[in-house]
Amino acid sequence: MKKRALTTAIAVATTSMGVSLVSPLVGAQEGGALEEIVVTARKQNESLQDVGLAVSAMSKTEIERTFARDIMDLASISPNMIIDDTGQGPGGVAAIFIRGIGAADVEKNFDPAVGVVKDGIFIGANAGSLLRSIDLASIEVLRGPQGTLFGRNTIGGLINVTTTQPTGELGGKVRAGLEDYDTYYVDGILNFGITDTLAAKVSLAKRDQGEGYYDNATTGEDGRGAVDYQSYGLNLLWAATDTLEFEVTYQKEETEQDTPELINTGQDRHLFCNNTGQQPGNDVDYGYCSPSLKAPISGDRYTTLNRGLRSGGGPTATRDNPVVITSAADAVAIPLEATFDTEFYSLEGRWNITDSYRVDYLFGHWESDEEAITNWDGTPELLYSTSRPGTYEQDSHEMRLTYDGGGNLSFVGGLYYWENSYVAISNSWVGFPIPGSILDIYQFTEQDTKSTAIFFEGDYAVTDALTLTLGGRYTEDEKKSRQEGNVETISGEFTSNPAEEWEEFTPRVGARYAFNDDLMAFFTYSKGYRSGGFNGRVASVEEARDPYDPETVDNYELGIKSEWLDNRLRVNANMFYMEYEDKQEELQLPDSSGTGQKTIVTNAASATIQGIEVDIQAYITDNLSLRGNLGYLDTEYDGFQYEDLGGNIVDLSDLEFRRAPDFTGTLDATYEWDMAGGNAWVRGSYHYIGEHYTNVTNSPELENDAQHLVDASVNYAMENGLQFSLFGRNLTDEDGYSHGYDVAGLWSYAATRAPRTYGVEVVYNFGQ
Repeated sequence: MKKRALTTAIAVATTSMGVSLVSPLVGAQEGGALEEIVVTARKQNESLQDVGLAVSAMSKTEIERTFARDIMDLASISPNMIIDDTGQGPGGVAAIFIRGIGAADVEKNFDPAVGVVKDGIFIGANAGSLLRSIDLASIEVLRGPQGTLFGRNTIGGLINVTTTQPTGELGGKVRAGLEDYDTYYVDGILNFGITDTLAAKVSLAKRDQGEGYYDNATTGEDGRGAVDYQSYGLNLLWAATDTLEFEVTYQKEETEQDTPELINTGQDRHLFCNNTGQQPGNDVDYGYCSPSLKAPISGDRYTTLNRGLRSGGGPTATRDNPVVITSAADAVAIPLEATFDTEFYSLEGRWNITDSYRVDYLFGHWESDEEAITNWDGTPELLYSTSRPGTYEQDSHEMRLTYDGGGNLSFVGGLYYWENSYVAISNSWVGFPIPGSILDIYQFTEQDTKSTAIFFEGDYAVTDALTLTLGGRYTEDEKKSRQEGNVETISGEFTSNPAEEWEEFTPRVGARYAFNDDLMAFFTYSKGYRSGGFNGRVASVEEARDPYDPETVDNYELGIKSEWLDNRLRVNANMFYMEYEDKQEELQLPDSSGTGQKTIVTNAASATIQGIEVDIQAYITDNLSLRGNLGYLDTEYDGFQYEDLGGNIVDLSDLEFRRAPDFTGTLDATYEWDMAGGNAWVRGSYHYIGEHYTNVTNSPELENDAQHLVDASVNYAMENGLQFSLFGRNLTDEDGYSHGYDVAGLWSYAATRAPRTYGVEVVYNFGQ
């Protein structure tokens, strides 16, 4: 069956490429060609067509023409990739999945499975990794394990984001726009030279969305989901000598917002829909049931019933007093608001020792500080709400030596050190275990991580056509966790301070063969590694103390890079087969503790993943250009089991991967022409995401139907640097779920993607 499905996918990919692109090119005009795309997928500048990896890339101009707010709006760049905001916390909590591999939880003890790298710095938390699309020079998506050069937690792939460098010349850009939902934004970049050898760039940004997409039927408040974001940054580039330069970057981001809205999607099997005895002694029938599998309890995906409530009339639970019980009659109203602030700074030194040898040193620091009051049950009652202030910070150091003497051998190798620390302090207000009462439960979580690595990757040209690649990375990880609070009963408390170490070697072996200047084939084997860890939201001492193990993926890939019709058509395609071992799964399970549920990571599964990916770009005429992609994905658990509270083995091997649709695809067309002394263009984009589940256990109410996302814009740029645009996103008004979560038989909740939005934008470029 797998072979038949794979054969069908090959036929579909080939037919789609031929019908959509090759036929229109028959009448293409002579002159003009696709521009070369330079990528840093292997930590050195290389042509996209020379890299023996599955890479999709987008240039600065292409990014700007998408009107993207953040990298989530750029998800269509790559086949077999889904990027969503889970809505579980402030600042954007990313769910990034490539080839069905990813992570989607607010807890920072869950390492990402797809890396996000900004200017060479790996961002180690899901919260905050939905980077804003301001001042981006390029974005690259590297599919498959990137363990050799980028290390741990890139087991599914990598999103490599690069911002622009200071030019040293006086110039810049100012952009301003208005959108519906009472939104305005303005940002600007100013480049200037301080001396002949010192260049500076200043950036400022402000985006204020005064209204959100949700209406609250309980409070009568419309437009829930407002977000006020601002940032400022400074970038300095100093050419100390002809061969040595230093670059310093600083950026501060501040976000104030309504807590992201969640909607209750409870079904008959859930306690909050009807009491079926999950909670002994609790005979309350809440009656919060969805009218169907496709609608939440409110009946509409943009209508919420949330009410901000917390316990009152007594002391608050603290470290010294971890459980406080108060009367439900004393519940007090509180605003559902959140803040998320980040600070980023880096130092990079680049030294060309000789024409052949280069040394790079990169230091990076990233930190976040957040607060959020969240209603998780999506009902007018106080059933489950939390206050979750938290801090996170990381530091990294990387030293690389690159050699390219123009001969047969070239390589890059180096040393890497990374450490992070996060603290989360939560107060959970739980109203369902004891009718008429509210439990205020305190929990403290702290985790420290240290990771060291040595890496190498080299190419050897056996002949002018055949090049072999060999690389590897050895990684050592150490994690320490500290848990304090009350989880086992409402009268006991615990403290746990476990620590664990892991080590892994992740090799890469590859070969590429250039048939001619326009056609290259490649094969690669690579191994990916995602670190083990400790659970951060637990219900027993054992769960806090016992670690889960690392997971690994072995990836086998065969592909081509090709250009046709005098470089007017570019077709890159690849097939892959992946073997997944010790797959980490986040499970939401019932528990007898005060919160009634627990979230644990378990090495429950092995799996097989295979598929096909096609990237295409075409210069049809001097006016019309196309780019597109098509991805086919076949995922299957070979084994997925865990032990329940009664010691019984639960077999989930028949489940489907979450966020792993069989097909994804994009077709993006731009038509431009000269007009009135300037340049005009229209752009349309269609992005297809096949049906898929948004949660691990395939809850039927949290399944997304196939989605058809359409964006479009009309634009005019004048010779004096002014540019005017009218644009729209999600013009088909798809209301698919961006996240789904089934809470251990109690209820389920979801977050909805942004609806159709329109906007106008004015850009002024000067001195560049």
